[in-house]
Amino acid sequence: MFFSPVKQKGSMQKVKVLFIGDIIGRVGRRIVKELLPSLKADFGVDITIANGENAAGGFGLTQEVAEELFGMGVNVITTGNHIWDKKEIIPYFDKHPNLLRPLNYAENLPGKGFVRLDTLVNVPFYVVNLQGKILMPPVNCPFPCIDAFLNTIQETKRIVVVDFHAEATSEKRAMGFYLDGRVSLVLGTHTHIPTKDIEILPEGTGYITDVGMTGAKDSVIGMKKESSIKRIITGMPMPLEVAKGEPIFSAVLTEIDYETGKCLTIEHIYKTL
Repeated sequence: MFFSPVKQKGSMQKVKVLFIGDIIGRVGRRIVKELLPSLKADFGVDITIANGENAAGGFGLTQEVAEELFGMGVNVITTGNHIWDKKEIIPYFDKHPNLLRPLNYAENLPGKGFVRLDTLVNVPFYVVNLQGKILMPPVNCPFPCIDAFLNTIQETKRIVVVDFHAEATSEKRAMGFYLDGRVSLVLGTHTHIPTKDIEILPEGTGYITDVGMTGAKDSVIGMKKESSIKRIITGMPMPLEVAKGEPIFSAVLTEIDYETGKCLTIEHIYKTL
């Protein structure tokens, strides 16, 4: 299913970006493997970004799973509050700069919160990973953090894509307007339910509050229904398991102007196998 794209006028030089919403476990990885090659070929995708913080067993990421996603054609993996759930991922940050953790974590932690891609498109292309602070584990405030980062960029012609991994829709919406005209895309992740507010903001930034998840459709945000319901009703801690069955694929497909860095078109993709 493809929702009607939002469009605005721009130059003929475009960068096409596909952003895949939170990949949940093996079932999420399976549908990415099935669909990504054809999507990239059909739409001429230049850069593919995916949030992978739940890709290994529903919580965290391992080196093997990260390698699997990169091998499928994902260029950058963003994450969020579950990035440290699998401790074996920590040494991998030194090996692969295209795996990100949130920029507004403490500076002395492993990894980086941004990457510049110099070889895939003919314009400076940055991917930035931020985490919200409302109803989330304590982090540095993302607003001054992204300000400080943008102040370090020297190029006037550049593309900046932001994955804002946050719980509160109000905080995500605020970040969208805060960065409107300063970055190319602000794409919300973490809550796993796609929102219908996909749009190009007044100053040219593409926006959606939540891209949605890539995982089992018959689930509670990717996890088995029974354990999720019991945990909510009882309030008791208990393990959650990744749901199986029919997978769904949630992503955003965009076109960005080379010259201005503004979003030209943005549409939500929702597919099943």
